[in-house]
Amino acid sequence: MIDTKLILSQYINKNNNLNKEYMIIVNILNQELILYKNYKELIKYMISTSIYGEGSEEGSNKTPIGAHYIKECIGNNTDPLTIFQNRRPTGTKTKIISEKISINKDIISSRILWLDGLEEGKNKGSNLDSYSRYIYIHGTNEEGMLGEKSSHGCIRMSNSDIIDLCDKNICNSFVYISEK
Repeated sequence: MIDTKLILSQYINKNNNLNKEYMIIVNILNQELILYKNYKELIKYMISTSIYGEGSEEGSNKTPIGAHYIKECIGNNTDPLTIFQNRRPTGTKTKIISEKISINKDIISSRILWLDGLEEGKNKGSNLDSYSRYIYIHGTNEEGMLGEKSSHGCIRMSNSDIIDLCDKNICNSFVYISEK
């Protein structure tokens, strides 16, 4: 059992701009994202983290662990399945792959939550900075691969789930990415 109050209390006093209503725990072992509201579990979503494992080094394509927050929410009011390039909607929609097939192309669709690390030397600063590495929580076309490690470093969600998540007031929310 994760003590959400304990985890959040370690960072909330240092970062007064954090959204105190919502908190996200990413559980890599179970490939799930858990949304908490006022410290109570609200919903679990199936996700996909990096096929290359966990780590913060630039160019590694690994999912960083530790404390983060949602620095930017991108794509609200964009049509579902819209493909993004360089955080901008292209006007093109993706086709969902429901089978357990990876096309080895990391399509970003529907919404983007851009993460910034909170732990200097772990996921913030120099060559291991989550924000500079463009680490997102985002929609994917490879929905059949959710529940398995298959991303290129980001945290993938189904398009309907990322839209549901972004429909809540989650900007500036605390995100803790845990291997367990």
